[in-house]
Order: sequence, then C-alpha cells, then structure tokens
Amino acid sequence: MDITVEELKEKIDKGETFNFLDVRNEYEYEEQNLGAKLIPLNELPDRLDEIEAWKNEEIIVHCRSGARSGQAKAFLTANGYTNVRNVLGGILAWNQLD
Repeated sequence: MDITVEELKEKIDKGETFNFLDVRNEYEYEEQNLGAKLIPLNELPDRLDEIEAWKNEEIIVHCRSGARSGQAKAFLTANGYTNVRNVLGGILAWNQLD
C-alpha cells in the first residue's frame, strides 16, 4: 500500500524510525532532501546489498513525482522486498503541504 505525503509528514513529525529511500539523482537530493538514504534509481540494482537488511521491513520510497519511486517499488518487490510503499506525488506533492 502506498503512502501520501500527509501520512509521511505525520511519521516524520512523530519522530518515527523507518526505512526511507530517495531514488532521485544526486543533484536533486542536494537541492532538497527529506533525510532519506539516497540511491538513485539507475544505481539501485547494483546497490541492493546496502538495503538488504530492510528486506522484510517497511520501506518508504520517494522521488520527485512518484514515477521513479513507483519503478523502484516494483523492482524491490520483484526482488523479494515485502513491504515497499511509494510516496504518492513525491517531492512535488510534499512541497504543496501547508
């Protein structure tokens, strides 16, 4: 099940600990990041070992609009990750929050 930016903000505001993955490019991450681990989508297949420990835990993935994180979710799910959630609307939606 995917997650809205409102639900994500609530998790962050509550100080919840969760596995948070940003699949944008480095320059986008440098402009604005939400504190997630950066693994650009095109590097994800070669860097799965970095998040192996997250395999059976909730992982929240975001990007600029939700498209790349949707692809990352499909890729991770196909590789045995059991609880991957895409942030709907990505950073664009996040920036619309009041």
